Amino acid sequence: MARFSMRDDIPLKPEEYRLLRDLFSSRIGLHLGPESRFAMERRLRERLAILKLTTFAEYYQYLRFNPAAPAEWEEAIELLTTNETYFFREDYQLRSFKNEVLPLLIANAKGRRRLSVWSAGCATGEEVYTIAILLLETSALAGWEVRVYGSDISRRCIAAARRGVYGQGAFRAMPEEYRRRHFVEKSEGFYVTERVRALCHFGQMNLLDDDKARLLGRADAVFCRNVMIYFDSYSRKRIIDIFVERLYPGGVLLLGHSESLLNVSTAFELLHLKEDLVYKKPLGPALRDSGKPQS
Repeated sequence: MARFSMRDDIPLKPEEYRLLRDLFSSRIGLHLGPESRFAMERRLRERLAILKLTTFAEYYQYLRFNPAAPAEWEEAIELLTTNETYFFREDYQLRSFKNEVLPLLIANAKGRRRLSVWSAGCATGEEVYTIAILLLETSALAGWEVRVYGSDISRRCIAAARRGVYGQGAFRAMPEEYRRRHFVEKSEGFYVTERVRALCHFGQMNLLDDDKARLLGRADAVFCRNVMIYFDSYSRKRIIDIFVERLYPGGVLLLGHSESLLNVSTAFELLHLKEDLVYKKPLGPALRDSGKPQS
């Protein structure tokens, strides 16, 4: 206890904050404004104590040059990123996806009878399982190969997503009939059923890593909701370029309600739905003229 209290007063000086801010921005694209300085100080101060460092400048050097830096990056990412989520979050957007977007995707993919969705920045997996449930509840996909991929920069979040066990609070927006059909209640919490799990795949990934993104293959839809707000403008453009590359022609990108591609990309068409706006990757001219499904 004495060791921690000795370091409770270590300040994060402005020049140290700039160094760390720029380092996190260049490495993982995390956007931290001037208002984030004291939050960073509060969240990372304990790491200095654990590593027996006396200044944030030393911590900066540790992250850059210490052989143990890869493990420390994971600790810092866990402390600086927000992972709060729940099932059926922003239900109006999910209704739009199920009722208006999904029929378009099915028509576009009917030649291959395979549908893939990528949840980018999936946190502890609630969004991935939500999407899988919606796809399972869609009779038009019976007999199709359906996959939902979830990625997040946090290894701990991915481990929790793979475990697939949730407390009551995660269900505050989920219709009760879905919970009864797709979860099994046990003493530890609510377990995702094997039928839903079979559609879902999880992996740790930095969204700026285009090599890892290619390993996911092509996607019919990308969910990246309430994630882009944490990235700087340069990183947003890089990530959107990756999404454009990974989406099939005619595929869609769904962002959070406060996010847009204004001044970020012109690669998408804006698709106006009854309750939402989503971004659609244009079909190639030949496909658009013929109506031929994308294979």
